[in-house]
Amino acid sequence: MDQHPVSGVPAEQTALQGAPRVVIQSGDFDLSTEIARLRAGDAGVGAVCSFVGTVRDRTAGTPGSISSMELEHYPGMTEKSIEAMIDQAHQRFDILGARVIHRVGLLQPLDQIVLVAVTSAHRGESFQACEFLMDYLKTQAPFWKKEQTPEGARWVDARVTDDAALAKWGIVSSNF
Repeated sequence: MDQHPVSGVPAEQTALQGAPRVVIQSGDFDLSTEIARLRAGDAGVGAVCSFVGTVRDRTAGTPGSISSMELEHYPGMTEKSIEAMIDQAHQRFDILGARVIHRVGLLQPLDQIVLVAVTSAHRGESFQACEFLMDYLKTQAPFWKKEQTPEGARWVDARVTDDAALAKWGIVSSNF
């Protein structure tokens, strides 16, 4: 395997350095590949924090109550909104990089939905920025979720707890 002459990172990983910070896609993602893209060639990275959200088979603690979830978005607007949120994370925290991948389309229980990954020199900043980005995504990013349940399909709203999580960052949400 060829390596970059300075960083020692495999050549295929350094070629991915210019990857976009925000990706909306229907297909699955590979955590290892995405973390490598985010870290590629940056010897200042001392910490990587990531969050992967998955489709649950339940709501309100009732197993089997969700058979599938469909996610929709507004192309262009969604990416722009998440890019602005990443810019805010850079202003609030001493981070080196961030990447958000969010899936859309029909998903099944156990499928990956979202990846939020953040790099920094030290773990505290990565943890905080990752949590901040995820709290924002849950309430403010323009996605619409529809769950299939035994009673039929229903659209999912942000929860009061999601708004409260965002409020701890000083951002007031009015989803309710």
